[in-house]
Amino acid sequence: MSHSDITPTQATNLIHHEPIYLPTSIQPHGVLLGLSSQLEIGWLSNNTQDFLGKQPRELLNQPLSTLLNAEQVKAIEQFCQHQESSVYSFKLSIQTSKGEQYFDAIAHRTQSTVILELEPTDSINQISFLNFHALVQEAIAKMRTTSNLTDFLHLVVSEVQKVTKFDRVMVYQFDQMGAGSVVAEVKRSDLSPYLGLHYPATDIPQQARELYQRCLLRFIPDMNAQPVELLAVENPETHSTPVDLNLSVLRSTHPCCVEYHQNMGVTAILVIALIKEQKLWGLISCHHQAPKHIPYEVRKMCEFLGQIVSLELEHKVNQSELDYKIKLQSLQADFIESISKADNFREALIYPEPRLLDIVNAQGAAVCLDNDITLVGATPTIEEVRALIEWVDTQITDNLFSTDSLPKLYPEAVAFKDTASGLLVLRISKLRRYYILWFRPEVIQTVNWAGQPNEPIQVNPDGSFTLCPRVSFELWQETVRLTSFCWKSCEVESAIALRNAIVGIVLSKADELAKINQDLERSNRDLASFAFAASHDLKEPLRGIYNYSNVLLEDYAQLLDEDGMEYLNTVVSLSVRMETLINSLLRLSLLGQGQLNLQATDLNNLLCQVIDVVRASRTPAQLDIRIPRLMPTIQCEPVLVSEVFSNLIINAFKYNDKQDKWVEIGYLDIHQQPEKRLQQLQPQTSAPYVFYVQDNGIGIPEHHYQTIFRLFKRLHSQEKYGGGTGAGLAISKKIVERHGGLIWVESCVGIGSALYFTL
Repeated sequence: MSHSDITPTQATNLIHHEPIYLPTSIQPHGVLLGLSSQLEIGWLSNNTQDFLGKQPRELLNQPLSTLLNAEQVKAIEQFCQHQESSVYSFKLSIQTSKGEQYFDAIAHRTQSTVILELEPTDSINQISFLNFHALVQEAIAKMRTTSNLTDFLHLVVSEVQKVTKFDRVMVYQFDQMGAGSVVAEVKRSDLSPYLGLHYPATDIPQQARELYQRCLLRFIPDMNAQPVELLAVENPETHSTPVDLNLSVLRSTHPCCVEYHQNMGVTAILVIALIKEQKLWGLISCHHQAPKHIPYEVRKMCEFLGQIVSLELEHKVNQSELDYKIKLQSLQADFIESISKADNFREALIYPEPRLLDIVNAQGAAVCLDNDITLVGATPTIEEVRALIEWVDTQITDNLFSTDSLPKLYPEAVAFKDTASGLLVLRISKLRRYYILWFRPEVIQTVNWAGQPNEPIQVNPDGSFTLCPRVSFELWQETVRLTSFCWKSCEVESAIALRNAIVGIVLSKADELAKINQDLERSNRDLASFAFAASHDLKEPLRGIYNYSNVLLEDYAQLLDEDGMEYLNTVVSLSVRMETLINSLLRLSLLGQGQLNLQATDLNNLLCQVIDVVRASRTPAQLDIRIPRLMPTIQCEPVLVSEVFSNLIINAFKYNDKQDKWVEIGYLDIHQQPEKRLQQLQPQTSAPYVFYVQDNGIGIPEHHYQTIFRLFKRLHSQEKYGGGTGAGLAISKKIVERHGGLIWVESCVGIGSALYFTL
């Protein structure tokens, strides 16, 4: 198996389980003592003769007082009362065969042992706080006044190099997958640059990362130095329990780590952890070509600097993210406000176009409202988007889906990688197919690796994996394709906030609409009741006026002069007209009450009956009625539909001043007819037929197309075209709407009109 055959999961498992330190040895530049709770020496390093002038066997199983004075022992006793994982450091001196020797003492507790580490130093005097402050205050001041993150990190490496004098100091940042890259560097002029190079996750195993979060600094002064073994009291119970060296400053170095740095030409390292939001964000990594010792106090100063850098880093990264998040929130607030005020939801989403794209920094978008898909910006085709929605519907969780490499998950996306290598999907409704999809194009990136990234993983003959040091750190380039810029968390949050706002707006509008409908329904009911009662009550006195007027005309005509007779005839005429208007109003009010009695109706029979009634009231020569083909059978209330056809036929002949008048009655198949008008109608109705009544009459001006359907609205004076109440088309419209249909007119003045309706 080659390196390229190793899956990311296998590599991750490997770096999780490969041991990275040896708990049975330490680095040789100091002494380690393992103390029991009674401060007896149960463990020690096998180099006490070199530093303390005593053989290990002289100290094993002895009280600490045989080595340190009473005051020093008391200080350690007091430390033992502190909580586990705390660290206590102090200066001490020990009388040896070589005279008085000075040490930096570092103590920490484990569950069962106190670890005391001693590093030789030249002086018993500690660096004063004022001296320490003077060393770091200038560096801290510079860091706090630098707002740009890149400039800040370059300042960090410069200041750390001033303090440590290492040949190379870098800031190494981890990405989401655990790989890292050098984002800042200062170095000796003759060394090759590492700035911009990437390193695989296996270069810093997971166990090492976890240790960096607990122990913020790691120092190895000489990679080539031979480790010193630990010796224990000859006690089977004690000997079987290895000492915990996780937090030891002298802890030995894993051979893989040693060889790794030797391959880089590095002899000494100092690494400082950078923590952001309680996670390991990166490292300040210092390299030196030759052995280099740094006093413990200077290392503590570097650790303090690292903590300051972590705090400032969190502020600067967060500030950069916050600025961008505020920008998105501002765009989103304007967007949501305009949606909440809009009458047309789809139009509000897509116009103006940049707004929908800017809230997540996308280059294209698709708005899917059921089967209606609208594209904005750079996108795949509608058919490709439709197929993509079918696929993403099986992938989406919590109303959201995002990827920066769509073609790797959905192979069909390779065809439109230039517009949609990145995809962010927001599902607005689970009940209806309401989606917003945002797209980002492919961004071809060249990643510069420090050597082949899979090189550290060796496959053994038995199929197991071993973590090995990389040999090559020369530039190794990898071209990353079919990938877009990744979606930032604040961009995803912006999309989620948009959905929540839309849902809130829709619910609010639904409540408003329900209240309006409720009020409207009550008003319509009250109005219908009023119209029925008013028309019924008005007819009685009106009938009296009519009857008494006729009595006067018949019995008292000889007593009236010519003007009196004319006045009485006018009263009779007006009362007849008033009764006609009241009957129309009563008819219209009754149309809104009760359920329709729908039944299968053969329109051919229905029209025969209607035409017979119309002919009975007119001279047959006047009626040229044409029916070009047999009419279909439909579900309707026949009495009401008869009234519609009757009203339209009578109007067609009434408003016609030509000598040869004709009317044509027929229907169009909405799914087969190519007429433009029907194409516009199709999304609004599911009716299979459009019926029409066409004539060669006087025509209707376009600005009156809606006026003619209003109650009692006439386009001509009472005397012209045979009079009429102006209620026929209003009643027809009401009947059509009761059947869930639409009615409209198309006309040309002087040529004729066509009334269309659906049921």
